[in-house]
Amino acid sequence: MRPARLLPLLAARRPTTVRPADVRLPSVYRVRLAPPPPPAATDPLARDARLARLEAALMLADEPLTAKRLAEVAALTDAAEAQTLLTRLRTVLDGNGSAFAVEELAGGFQLLTRPAYHVWLLRFRRTGHDYRLTPTALETLAVIAYKQPVTRADVEQIRGTGVGEVVRGLMEKGLVRTAGRDKSLGRPQLYATTKKFLQAFGLNALSDLPTVESLRPPRG
Repeated sequence: MRPARLLPLLAARRPTTVRPADVRLPSVYRVRLAPPPPPAATDPLARDARLARLEAALMLADEPLTAKRLAEVAALTDAAEAQTLLTRLRTVLDGNGSAFAVEELAGGFQLLTRPAYHVWLLRFRRTGHDYRLTPTALETLAVIAYKQPVTRADVEQIRGTGVGEVVRGLMEKGLVRTAGRDKSLGRPQLYATTKKFLQAFGLNALSDLPTVESLRPPRG
């Protein structure tokens, strides 16, 4: 075919940059243009988005959070997933030598510093979280903890002295609360420990209190 006859054909050809709407790219182009798959996590201590959200929620919490509450805050599926991630987070923190550990306290979970750092961190402790108690307050709190719910008269009978001011002080610290009224004459108030009491003494439940027998001094 003569060059002069090719000109109309070349003019009628579609520009190379314009393709029909239904055209399908050759497989070689489809492979090259597809986004690369995410890299597989090879580090067993790596945190994915879900685990990171869970850790952040624990870091910001001022009190223990239940698995259900953690699932809500960290946008997880349910409490079961939160429990699974808590186990993973414990493994991660133990594996990388973190100063923090996940502890189960007062029916929930909290991120706390490990006991080895306690003495060093005492200088930075904020006053609002200091539960230093006098011997009298500790004795009164112990009676309430082991006898709860208990009236003030019963506590005074055990201690042999008035405890009105002491009980009020324990309530101001958030360690003791009113728990209804007794059915005896005059219906006196009953007292019991709080969730903060469990948190302050590192207990998950009242059943974790040491037995009375274990507290008695050994017989000579």
